[in-house]
Amino acid sequence: MVKYGEDYVLNSRGMKLFTCSWRPEEQQEPKAMIFLCHGYGMESSITMNSTAIRLVNAGFVVYGIDYEGHGKSGGLNGYIKNFDHLVDDVSSHFSSICDKEENKGKMRFLMGESMGGAVVLLLARKKPEFWDGAVLVAPMCKLAEEIKPHPMVIKFLTKLTRVIPTWKIVPSNDIIDVAFKESHIRKQVRENEYCYKGRPRLKTAHQLLTTSLDLEKNLHQVAMPFIVLHGEDDKVTDKDVSKLLYEVSSSSDKTFKLYPNMWHGLLYGESPQNLEIVFGDIIGWLNERASVTNQRIETELKHV
Repeated sequence: MVKYGEDYVLNSRGMKLFTCSWRPEEQQEPKAMIFLCHGYGMESSITMNSTAIRLVNAGFVVYGIDYEGHGKSGGLNGYIKNFDHLVDDVSSHFSSICDKEENKGKMRFLMGESMGGAVVLLLARKKPEFWDGAVLVAPMCKLAEEIKPHPMVIKFLTKLTRVIPTWKIVPSNDIIDVAFKESHIRKQVRENEYCYKGRPRLKTAHQLLTTSLDLEKNLHQVAMPFIVLHGEDDKVTDKDVSKLLYEVSSSSDKTFKLYPNMWHGLLYGESPQNLEIVFGDIIGWLNERASVTNQRIETELKHV
């Protein structure tokens, strides 16, 4: 059984942010802590729930947060004014959990999907020695060409961003249609009142584009252990840049998984058979790293 909890925290700007956690009902010591970073327009408590439950059943404790403008958190729905502020909020909350006395010495793994993958990479850049590894699911290191407006349109809209930053006028395909392969999952996301379903706001689109460009230029800086997973038929984020991340990153412990015939939503948008494959890879990777790292910590403690 899984014990679920909810809470709210205030960020540095006085905004109320929704947070949640999943842990085993029994008082057993978790293998490690996993911190979830959801995608653009998504939220933690519903869309990430099945992922969290799988991880808890595999022996981990899981924490999530809804970014400002997302899910049950405060702020204008679907609006990202400053991506750095978003990352700071997540870093502050996750760090506060790790700093609790009962969590000291426990392994810390980040897990992000799509835009959440970008958040994970920026969290690692912010505190490179703090995290023990990351699971990157179709990370937003570059937006796929299928969803990007024409360069001339981008140039025009960038100028408008200074004047009407919150307007929902960015031309784009319906991301729900191209992200989730299973039709019943698309229906669930559309019926979820906490998911943003409008056109991207001007400032939000600009922040997503500039963030992905920054990450794409600095893939070589990624040094932490990671596994990156991508669907071969992804039309939201670029699978080739995930492969490039694997090839050029400075990490000595890295894994790349490319899944034929799978789409963008690898954590809950695929068939049950495909989900078993994806989560088998994720949990196998986490188990191996948590086991090795915990053994190292126990050895170090014996010599203190």
